[in-house]
Amino acid sequence: MALPEHLQHQLEAGRALAASGGYRGRFAPSPTGLLHLGNLQTALLSWLAARQAGGAWLLRIDDLDTPRNRAGAIEAIQSDLRWLGLEWDGAVLLQSERRGVYHSWLSWLRRSGRLFSCRCSRRELADQPIYPGFCRRAAHNWGWQRQRLPSWRLRVADDDPHGSGDVVLRRADGFIAYQLATVIDELSFGINDVVRGADLREALPAQRSIFAALGEAPPRFRHGPLLCDASGQKLSKREASAGLKPLRDEGLDAAAVIGRLASGLQLVAPEARLSATELLEHLTQQAINAVIS
Repeated sequence: MALPEHLQHQLEAGRALAASGGYRGRFAPSPTGLLHLGNLQTALLSWLAARQAGGAWLLRIDDLDTPRNRAGAIEAIQSDLRWLGLEWDGAVLLQSERRGVYHSWLSWLRRSGRLFSCRCSRRELADQPIYPGFCRRAAHNWGWQRQRLPSWRLRVADDDPHGSGDVVLRRADGFIAYQLATVIDELSFGINDVVRGADLREALPAQRSIFAALGEAPPRFRHGPLLCDASGQKLSKREASAGLKPLRDEGLDAAAVIGRLASGLQLVAPEARLSATELLEHLTQQAINAVIS
C-alpha cells in the first residue's frame, strides 16, 4: 500500500534536514521525575558531540507514558539543563503533542498488513528473549477480549538481520510504544546522530527493524558510559538517582558540577571547574568520540 501523501511529506522534510550537511542530535528524557546524575552526564556528552561538530541539539520530551509522568518534571528538566549551560535549539518537542502523527503511521502499517494483534501476556513471554511468534498466525481481533486489548506487533521477517523479533508498536494498554515514537521522531526531525546512555543499546535491534520496515536509513546510534564511581563501578539506581539539588545544596555551582560530570567521563581531571562552553573549547572531537561507542 502506497504511503499517504502527508506521511510522505514528513519523510521528505526529515530527509532534507538530515541531508543538509550538518550534525543533528537530540536529548530525549522522560518526565518521570528529576534528571538524575546519569541523565545529566548523558546530556552533557550528547551536547558536547553536537556542539563540537557545529551542529544542532534538540530537546525532546518522551512523555507518552502519561501514568509515569510527574507534575513539574518537564519544567525541571529544562531548568536543570539551562542551569548547566546546556542550551538546545528550537522549541522543546513534546511527544504528547504528536500522538496523531504516531497513530497515522500505525494506521498505515495496519492497513498495509504489516501488523498483527498479540494477546500474549508478560508472564508467557518472561523467558523469551525474542518474541517467538505465538500470535502471528492467529485470527486478527483488534478489539476487546476478556476485558483486554491486544498489543500490536510489527511482523518482522524471519531473516531480519537485527534479531529483534516482532516488535510491539502499540501496547496492550493502548499507548504508542516507545520504539515506534522514537523512530518516527528521528525521521521527522532529521536526526542523523544519536548519543545516549549505554542502557539503551538494547533498544537498537527493535528500532533498526522499524527503520527497515519503513525503508529508511537509521541515524548513527552511539552510546555513552553509565555513571560510575571513582573506582569505575557502576552506581546503583539509588545512588545515581540524586539530581542537582543535593549538589546545589552543598554549594556547588554549575562549573563544579560540569567538572564533576566531565571527570566521570574521564574528559578532565578530578576537581576540575569549568563551564560547559569552556569544556567544549577544551576538547577535540577525537576526545569526545573516545568515550562514545
